[in-house]
Amino acid sequence: MQLWPDRGLWRHRDFLNLWAAQIVSAFGSRITRTAMPALAILLLGAPDGEVALLGALSVAPAILTGLVASRFIDRARKRPLLIAADLARAGLVASIPAAAWLGLLSMAQLYVVAFLAGAAAALFQIADQSFLPSVVGRHQLAEGNTKLAATESIAEIGGPGMAGFLIQIFTAPVAILIDALSFLWSALFLMRIRVPETVAAPAEAPESPWAGLGAIWGNAHIRPIFLSELIGMTGWGFFAALYMLFALRTLGLGIEIVGLIIGVGGIGAFVGAIIVGPAVRALGVGPALLLFIALNMGAAILLPLSLQAGPVLAIAMLAAHQLVGDAFGSAFSILGTTLRQTAAAPALLGRVNAAFVTMHAVSLLTGSLIAVPLASWLGVLPAVAAGVAIQLCGILPILSPRLLRLQRLDDADAVAAFDPPLR
Repeated sequence: MQLWPDRGLWRHRDFLNLWAAQIVSAFGSRITRTAMPALAILLLGAPDGEVALLGALSVAPAILTGLVASRFIDRARKRPLLIAADLARAGLVASIPAAAWLGLLSMAQLYVVAFLAGAAAALFQIADQSFLPSVVGRHQLAEGNTKLAATESIAEIGGPGMAGFLIQIFTAPVAILIDALSFLWSALFLMRIRVPETVAAPAEAPESPWAGLGAIWGNAHIRPIFLSELIGMTGWGFFAALYMLFALRTLGLGIEIVGLIIGVGGIGAFVGAIIVGPAVRALGVGPALLLFIALNMGAAILLPLSLQAGPVLAIAMLAAHQLVGDAFGSAFSILGTTLRQTAAAPALLGRVNAAFVTMHAVSLLTGSLIAVPLASWLGVLPAVAAGVAIQLCGILPILSPRLLRLQRLDDADAVAAFDPPLR
C-alpha cells in the first residue's frame, strides 16, 4: 500500500455525490457568513457588540452539540443525520429573508438562527468525518480528505467575494436565500448515496460522553494531534478576536486591503491540499506532521514583526502569514484527520470526532475571551504576541517519538497505536 494512495475517487459514484453535496454547501455557507453580519449592520443598524455576539453564537453551539452527539453518534447511521442537518439549516436560514421581506426581522431572530444553525453545522461536521470511511473505505481516506479539503479552500477563495457581489446586486436577504437553497442541494445529493452503513452495537458504543476522550488519550498517534490542536486553537482564538483590530487600527490598513490579504489564505489552503500527498511520500506521516505544524505555527511570528516594517512590507508579511500559515495548516488538518479516521477504532470514531469538534470550539472561545481583556490591559500588539507564543507551543506535542516514527498511514491501526492505561 502506498504512503498516500491516490486511487481515482472521481470515478467513485457515492463519493461524487458526497463531493457535489459539499461543494455547493461550502459556497453557500460562506455567503451567509458574510451576509448575516451585513444584514445586522445595514438593515437592522446593530451596534458592534450585537454583531460580535452574532458571530460568537455561531461557534458556541459546537460545544453543546459535541457533548450531546458523543452519547449516540456511533450507534446512529450518519447519512440520515447529514440530511437532517442540511434540511434544518435550510429551514432556519430561509426564515431570515422571509422575515426581512415581511418587515419582521429582528436581532433576536438572527441570534436564534445563528445558534441553531451552528449546532446543526457542528452535527454535520461530526457525522461527515465519521461517514467518509463508510463511503470510500479506509484505503481511500487520504484521497477523499484531500479532495474535500481542496473544495473547501476553493470556496474560501471565491465564497466571500461572491457574497459581496450578491449582496451588492441582489441585497443580503437574497444572498442568504441562496445559501438555504444550497443546503437543499446538499441534502438531495446525500440522498443519492447508496453505500451501506455499519453502526456500532450498544456493547461496542457505551453512552459515556467521555469515551471519545478516553480513546484519544489512549492512542499514541491521535493524542499528540489532539493536544497540538487544543493549544493551537487557543492561540488562534487570539487572532479571531484581534486580527481585524490589529490590521485596521494598529497597522492602519484599509478594509479592502485586509479583505484581499484574508483571501490569500484560501489560496494557501488549496496549495496545502496539493502538497500534503508528496510531503507524506517523501518524509513519512510523522515527520510530515511536524513539518506542517512547525511552518503553520511559525508563520504567526510574521504578525508582530509586521509592526516594525513599512506599510508595503507589512502588507507582504500579513499576506505571507495567510499564504504559508493556511497552506501548512490545511496540510496538517488533512493528514491529521486522515490519521484520526485510520487509527481510531470504528466503534469509537464518532465520539473521537465529537471530542475534536468540542475541543476546537472550547479552545477558540477560551482564546477569544482571554484575548479581549488582555488587549485592553496591555494593548493589541502584546496580546497578539501572546497568541503567537501560545501557537508556537502547539508544536511540542507533535515531537512525540512514537508519532515521529510513523511512516505509513496503514501502520496507524487502533491496536498498534494503543497505549496501556496510565496507572
